[in-house]
Amino acid sequence: MAEAPTDISAADRNLLADAVAGVVREAAAMAMARWRTDFARTEKSDGSPVCEVDLDVDRMLHARLNALLADAGWLSEETADSADRLAASRVWVVDPIDGTRDYIRGRAGWCVSVALVEDGRVVIALLDAPARGEVWRAVAGGGATLNGAVLRAGGRCEITGARVPADALPKVDRDLVAVEKPNSIALRMAMVAADRADLVATMRWGNEWDIAAAALVAEEAGASVTDALGAPLAFNKPDPHAFGVLTSTRGIHAAAVARLAGRARAVIR
Repeated sequence: MAEAPTDISAADRNLLADAVAGVVREAAAMAMARWRTDFARTEKSDGSPVCEVDLDVDRMLHARLNALLADAGWLSEETADSADRLAASRVWVVDPIDGTRDYIRGRAGWCVSVALVEDGRVVIALLDAPARGEVWRAVAGGGATLNGAVLRAGGRCEITGARVPADALPKVDRDLVAVEKPNSIALRMAMVAADRADLVATMRWGNEWDIAAAALVAEEAGASVTDALGAPLAFNKPDPHAFGVLTSTRGIHAAAVARLAGRARAVIR
């Protein structure tokens, strides 16, 4: 059973977020310095790409974030998972480079993603996308910002015409509008927070580290965030996966769940 955490006041949480932002800024600068250079790259057993920069940034973040909260657990895409995190009330959930495919290809759609989870809920979130000049930040109950400007998700209430980050839309969704699609799912979710998109949905089993930070950014901006079937998300689970993610303006969330339900259930069977 996890130990009960010592309560962190709102002021202290903001101070901790400042410290986290500094660490993430350094990690992003580290990745940016090696972007579009020569570095080792390979594929994992599931076919997803990984490069040496992923691993170097992961080690740096682990050391620096552990120094901020020594009792926090650790869950990262590039670190072997340990059940020890389940005994911690606070856990860092990290993707050192979300959008590795874009990073390797020299495209700008990647970011460093860091979330602090307390008892299953994200309370601090940072996304730093240095190739795009974007820093996204959120603190639970304190709102979300992009480069310091307060974020507000859009007010769309009709799903027809909704903007979706996509390379192309299937025929069944031709009433939607395709917009820019960064490889990073975290950045796509953040686009809803910034009113650059109205709907982002994936319908496959995904990892907590891909979506934890972006989920808080979107929620604090007033968007709705659930799994692909419309169920609430929780983090630091024994199996750190979720069945897809659905991020949208509040006004179209129910319609989006209804539209995608059949497709999602077909995948999950």
